[in-house]
Amino acid sequence: MGGSIGGIAVGRVGKPHGIAGAFFVEDASDDPKRYSVGSTLYVDGAPAEIVESKQARGRPVIRFDREVSRGAKLEIDLEALPPPEAGEYYVFQLVGMAVERTDGAALGRVANVDPGVANDVLRLDTGLLLPLVEACVRQVDLEAGRIVVAPGFDESDQMEPII
Repeated sequence: MGGSIGGIAVGRVGKPHGIAGAFFVEDASDDPKRYSVGSTLYVDGAPAEIVESKQARGRPVIRFDREVSRGAKLEIDLEALPPPEAGEYYVFQLVGMAVERTDGAALGRVANVDPGVANDVLRLDTGLLLPLVEACVRQVDLEAGRIVVAPGFDESDQMEPII
């Protein structure tokens, strides 16, 4: 989690658009409602109200009621997020969690969740990539900060090539 409010990043202040203070939102959230006129985002831990919102080249362009620094993180309050459906998680909930096999072997920590064509992928700090599918991920314990995966998905389970 970032920011002093316990917020969740939904983008960053990108390059300017026009001369009135509007800017492109970099790393924008998938939810376009986050950038509606009248919405409040947190910039450097302080609230800022969106007073202009449009799309340019398929990306959100917004302007706040105050000046903001380029590169600043745009966040929403954690309380503003709807609860995920059963068996679903927000990326921020998984990042940093320890990952181990059902036999207790530690595989690393979740560095990110990468979107995939068929399924999302857990990218661990060890470089290991694990499919975010039921066959692989056996348990997600948010309170313990641990994900348990089935054997057969990490390189220690892979056979050496025959030469």
